[in-house]
Amino acid sequence: MTDHLLSSALLQLQSDDRARIAAIRAPRWISHPVATKAHDAMRMLLERPASLRPRGLLLTGAYHNGKTMIAERFAVEHLRQADRQRVWVIQTREGAGLSHFYASILSGLRAPQAAGWRSLSRAGEQVDHLLDSLKPRLLIFDEFHSALRGRRQDVKAIFSFLRRIARVHDISPVLVGEVAVYDAVHDTDEMGSRFDTVPIPRWGYDEDFATLLDSLEASMPLARASDLSREPLARIIHDLSEGLIGEVVDIVTRAAVAAIAGGEERITGAALSALGYVPLSKRRNSALRNEMT
Repeated sequence: MTDHLLSSALLQLQSDDRARIAAIRAPRWISHPVATKAHDAMRMLLERPASLRPRGLLLTGAYHNGKTMIAERFAVEHLRQADRQRVWVIQTREGAGLSHFYASILSGLRAPQAAGWRSLSRAGEQVDHLLDSLKPRLLIFDEFHSALRGRRQDVKAIFSFLRRIARVHDISPVLVGEVAVYDAVHDTDEMGSRFDTVPIPRWGYDEDFATLLDSLEASMPLARASDLSREPLARIIHDLSEGLIGEVVDIVTRAAVAAIAGGEERITGAALSALGYVPLSKRRNSALRNEMT
């Protein structure tokens, strides 16, 4: 019986093992309640009326927990439906100060960096010109915590810039990153008052997690049902992943590939144990680490 599969996975089931493994390893979007909440919040900002003090949004939480995919999925869906791009994703570069931040924006807007861009005034003029021409409504700054690792005055300058583009260009900034982003924004009441927050927490061991596992299993072209959302598999996956969706996907992907390679065609508790998967928090002191000394 293959009624555990989505129609797309059922079609993939007819392919050879190599093609099925490629499909399993391919990036996938899995909708879930927190992602829906984040998308709704960004949609509200996108559809808001013009404002002299537009609000921004924080998407913050643990690493490897799907924040980037949530943001990028929203941007892709916008592009599919819009006649003009109004949502842009900026990959925040490592490095302190406005020069690195300007470079991130110019790269994200796919603009050539003019000779002499390292001059703050010239880079600022170029960014202003682009924003005035493109008229984005949302700028999503992914990995925004990368901009917070400099001196305090550098961080202040970046926040001042965000306030200015909101006021001058009517842009809602969406800051995506680790919990440090939330702390930095709320370091002052003035900055904190400009942002709403959608936390992206670790997954609890609950019904939502079971639904996540059901959705993931339905997308994997395995001939036999694994019943991932039931004990003991659900508990094993939750413990190994420590509630991080990126880890969940990695674990299930590896186990599904092994199920095809071994001819089992389903994920079992024994197969999960055979992975030798070390939870993220324990890798620093894992046996693999000891082999390097």
